[in-house]
Amino acid sequence: MEEEIIVKKDGTTKIVRKTVQEGISFGTALAMIISFVTWKSIGWAILHGLFGWAYVIYYVIKY
Repeated sequence: MEEEIIVKKDGTTKIVRKTVQEGISFGTALAMIISFVTWKSIGWAILHGLFGWAYVIYYVIKY
């Protein structure tokens, strides 16, 4: 996890954790797993992994 330290004018510090990258990685992995289990194809798994969360949401709605 990536962290950014912000020093305010009053001397206090604030640590900001960036979790967007981890969320995107998890969505991609989840999409690939769902796709491979469903279609038994590495090609489809890679394609669906590129769509990430969009494919996961589509799968939940469709099936």
